[in-house]
Amino acid sequence: MYNMYMKYNGASMPVHRARRELADVINRVAYARERILLDRRGRNVAAIVPIEDFELLEKIEDRIDLESARAALAGARGKKLIPWKKIKARFGL
Repeated sequence: MYNMYMKYNGASMPVHRARRELADVINRVAYARERILLDRRGRNVAAIVPIEDFELLEKIEDRIDLESARAALAGARGKKLIPWKKIKARFGL
């Protein structure tokens, strides 16, 4: 039924075709849990993934951000900190 090739454990299709078949693409992602790569002129430009995959990516990004913030705070210990009021005044805020 689908004239697509498999790549990266997911289907890939041109953007123009995904636009024509959007309802079907969404159903395949939502119910069959497919990951579909969208390509334009043979280059992958975007992906449509199940919401569970997206939520997992968000959690991973949040964890990375938290670890980076903790590392920055740990590195700031013992250094002279600039009060927030001085920073705002410097930039006219």
